[in-house]
Amino acid sequence: MVDLESEVPPLPPRYRFRDLLLGDQGWQNDDRVQVEFYMNENTFKERLKLFFIKNQRSSLRIRLFNFSLKLLSCFLYIIRVLLENPSQGNEWSHIFWVNRSLPLWGLQVSVALISLFETILLGYLSYKGNIWEQILRIPFILEVINAVPFIISIFWPSLRNLFVPVFLNCWLAKHALENMINDLHRAIQRTQSAMFNQVLILISTLLCLIFTCICGIQHLERIGKKLNLFDSLYFCIVTFSTVGFGDVTPETWSSKLFVVAMICVALVVLPIQFEQLAYLWMERQKSGGNYSRHRAQTEKHVVLCVSSLKIDLLMDFLNEFYAHPRLQDYYVVILCPTEMDVQVRRVLQIPMWSQRVIYLQGSALKDQDLLRAKMDDAEACFILSSRCEVDRTSSDHQTILRAWAVKDFAPNCPLYVQILKPENKFHIKFADHVVCEEEFKYAMLALNCICPATSTLITLLVHTSRGQEGQQSPEQWQKMYGRCSGNEVYHIVLEESTFFAEYEGKSFTYASFHAHKKFGVCLIGIRREDNKNILLNPGPRYIMSATDICFYINITKEENSAFKNHDHQKKSNVSRSFYHGPSRLPVHSIIASMGTVAIDLQDTSCRSASGPTLSLPSEGNKEVRRPSIAPVLEVADTSSLQTCDLLSDQSEDETTPDEEMSSNVEYAKGYPPYSPYIGSSPTFCHLLHEKVPFCCLRLDKSCQHNYYEDAKAYGFKNKLIIVAAETAGNGLYNFIVPLRAYYRPKKELNPVILLLDNPLDDLLRCGVTFAANMVVVDKESTMSAEEDYMADAKTIVNVQTLFRLFSSLSIITELTHPANMRFMQFRAKDCYSLALSKLEKKERERGSNLAFMFRLPFAAGRVFSISMLDTLLYQSFVKDYMISITRLLLGLDTTPGSGFLCSMKITEDDLWIRTYARLYQKLCSSTGDVPIGIYRTESQKLTTSESQISISVEEWEDTKDAKEQGHHRSNHRNSTSSDQSDHPLLRRKSMQWARRLSRKGPKHSGKTAEKITQQRLNLYRRSERQELAELVKNRMKHLGLSTVGYDEMNDHQSTLSYILINPSPDTRLELNDVVYLIRPDPLAYLPNGEPSRKNSICNTTGQDSREETQL
Repeated sequence: MVDLESEVPPLPPRYRFRDLLLGDQGWQNDDRVQVEFYMNENTFKERLKLFFIKNQRSSLRIRLFNFSLKLLSCFLYIIRVLLENPSQGNEWSHIFWVNRSLPLWGLQVSVALISLFETILLGYLSYKGNIWEQILRIPFILEVINAVPFIISIFWPSLRNLFVPVFLNCWLAKHALENMINDLHRAIQRTQSAMFNQVLILISTLLCLIFTCICGIQHLERIGKKLNLFDSLYFCIVTFSTVGFGDVTPETWSSKLFVVAMICVALVVLPIQFEQLAYLWMERQKSGGNYSRHRAQTEKHVVLCVSSLKIDLLMDFLNEFYAHPRLQDYYVVILCPTEMDVQVRRVLQIPMWSQRVIYLQGSALKDQDLLRAKMDDAEACFILSSRCEVDRTSSDHQTILRAWAVKDFAPNCPLYVQILKPENKFHIKFADHVVCEEEFKYAMLALNCICPATSTLITLLVHTSRGQEGQQSPEQWQKMYGRCSGNEVYHIVLEESTFFAEYEGKSFTYASFHAHKKFGVCLIGIRREDNKNILLNPGPRYIMSATDICFYINITKEENSAFKNHDHQKKSNVSRSFYHGPSRLPVHSIIASMGTVAIDLQDTSCRSASGPTLSLPSEGNKEVRRPSIAPVLEVADTSSLQTCDLLSDQSEDETTPDEEMSSNVEYAKGYPPYSPYIGSSPTFCHLLHEKVPFCCLRLDKSCQHNYYEDAKAYGFKNKLIIVAAETAGNGLYNFIVPLRAYYRPKKELNPVILLLDNPLDDLLRCGVTFAANMVVVDKESTMSAEEDYMADAKTIVNVQTLFRLFSSLSIITELTHPANMRFMQFRAKDCYSLALSKLEKKERERGSNLAFMFRLPFAAGRVFSISMLDTLLYQSFVKDYMISITRLLLGLDTTPGSGFLCSMKITEDDLWIRTYARLYQKLCSSTGDVPIGIYRTESQKLTTSESQISISVEEWEDTKDAKEQGHHRSNHRNSTSSDQSDHPLLRRKSMQWARRLSRKGPKHSGKTAEKITQQRLNLYRRSERQELAELVKNRMKHLGLSTVGYDEMNDHQSTLSYILINPSPDTRLELNDVVYLIRPDPLAYLPNGEPSRKNSICNTTGQDSREETQL
């Protein structure tokens, strides 16, 4: 058996317990050496240095003791002066000798011994090889002057009454105080103390000068007027204040010389101190100082973190934040790494803001700056991205780091973060509220193509306004538009509400309709007490509960409303139409109890997403009575709720056989198998059965699968949606998904074309002449740090070019700055645009936050600024549900059971409904939809652009026609171009001159001259509009494209469009009104036990994410 000791090496001697017991000395042969570190700190000098200098706390105690000694010595000097009897005579011996009692002398000697010993010890510890540097220091010299005479008097008693200028110890006390404050700041880790130090030094310097002057004058005047300390104090104050009454003056030359010396010292020392103090004050004004800890604990404040603060961003935040009454007592602390802008400084000096806004220059990545802002005590922290940066991804990275830093420093502080790129959103998922700019931007651009002016609708809903804009305008549309813009989204618990308390136990549609009919409020959503998900229009099956939180649209919240009961007896006709008999029960309750309905029942069966069918009653009913609308039932009749399979093709829109034969694209409904970025909400939408090859995605190039090279060759049935962008970013996913949502019928799915470059040839190839909408998003390359307002330059010019070439094309774009919206569809001589510009300036002077709302492109939903949605983040501090509601309206989130935003158009067959209240009832009773507003288009009567005026030569050759056109010319005289080509008189004279020249030509070349003259006239009489049209047609012919439809596109009619959010019930409906609807979720009517998934493309991952994720 192998010996274990020979195989296994023994343990080191120190670890062998046997050796310790038996006393084995083998460990002595070990060659290891024990090393001790920092032996230099174990010397006596180093230990003293550690105690007196290096250690902050012990050094602070030593400084405090030294300071107390110096003050004690000064106090003993004052006692000696007060106890001394003024001697008679003017002998110089009174200057060098004083009367000092023995106890007082003993105390002064003790203080001198201790002080001198401490000074020598500190000099020894701080000695660095140059002894003269230690000896010639002013504190050491003063210490020797004040201490050595007392020590000598111990051995030479005759010198006990020798005068010693002990009052100079005040300067040593000042020096000790400075060192003590420095040690104090080191001990408590306080770094922002330069201002405090400088003020303390200045005050101590003034006190030392005055004290030295008092004691010096008093002592030198012992041979003169024999002034006491009070008279000396009076003289010094009068002298240093430059008043100089002259009642107390020095008499001896020595005292006069001393006064001159002290004045010279003051003239040198004090300006230096004041200069340093002023410099520190200016630097503090730039950096902003600190937010008081006491104020942070007693007052509420929020912190705004930005990389650069612009005046527009600041005013938008302040106006929106302080628009809420309960936020009036809050402070706003701005933390910005850059120096305060001149305009920002000017605004913050206004008393309204100077008392509530505090600017701190610092970085959110530094704990010291977060401590200055008292981030741990803040009610909220808003972190905004710089959207004017050229590299938006880099801007997001900075925002992410700021959010991480704030979360690390103050974990309990609520975070409100703005991010630019959707792919960076998952880094800040811990934030309480996040607004991704590109998500909202592309979603609003997409919905603008389906529901016109959705961007304007959302912008007005998230802005705080009282509805006073435009009320001074003479035009009716501006008054209605401005008044309805004051509607916002509010919330209240049902049992606490006057609006909705009576509808407990009733259906949602019943409560929504009757609350609008009775109070004029629009109930749009609900949230259960035990559920965080908000449901927009959950439908007639939803029964209201007492603890439900109701979300409604109104001018103001219910808590700020007053209610007045009207006498219903005066309205007997209206009462009879709804109540019958002595029971006073509603008609719909009586009908429901009888079980028989003679009019339209509520129908929630399958319906097209394009709009509900608001058909007239049957012909038989028309002969008997006028058209009527079914009442809204308190509880939905389950027998009339016909379930349908919305996931199958059988429930789709009815199509003709020809359409079915010609349709080559087959869709299925499901969840997208891939997500472009982390954090995107899965959306149920239309998908292709098979993935299209990448080569087929190129519209302008043929491949082996198809030979098409332009949009016309594809033969699209629906009009196109063209997206002009610089790059195909991840944000385009949020543009495509709303256009392919599952609730949209197949026949309304518009083809989407991505145009990465937009020269004229590419525009024509992609079908711009028959496109429904064109979305322009191409401003990232024009970001300019020098002038951030130029970020929209490229977009504005490109849109203006498209507007001039294709005047009827619906162009939708987004700008960085709202102020640049005045350049959209710019007409230099349009009088109406100039009038709107003046109106905007007046509204801004009245303090409106929505002064830009009357610009025609914004009111019509053709343009919006994403910076307007900054208010969405600000409002979420008071209304934490606003981001969720906005995402549901835009389709960014889909909650099971929640409705979606859509629209319907009022046709001639729908005008029998007459008013908005009857429309509300019709929609609630038939389809369960809830209308929230109207998009109205009117003819613009007061504007005519020069590009729209085209007068033919033949009309001006006829005198009668000229007289008939005279009245038309006078009406448009102000808006007509002054150019020669547009002026009728000049044009007529020029044509007459051209005809005379043509008649003078040689007879033998008459045909040639006539031909040349005709060509010349044709070229001359063309307007700018015709030249542009000719240019486009020539390019289309050169590319082999058909010009059919282009002329119709140029027949631009002057119209204006605007939005009426939650109009009054008696608002009359007009032809072509577009009504915004919140439609119930069609999937909510599917039976729970038999969900159909036929023809749906859903992989396992998609199903799991749909079941686990609360959308």
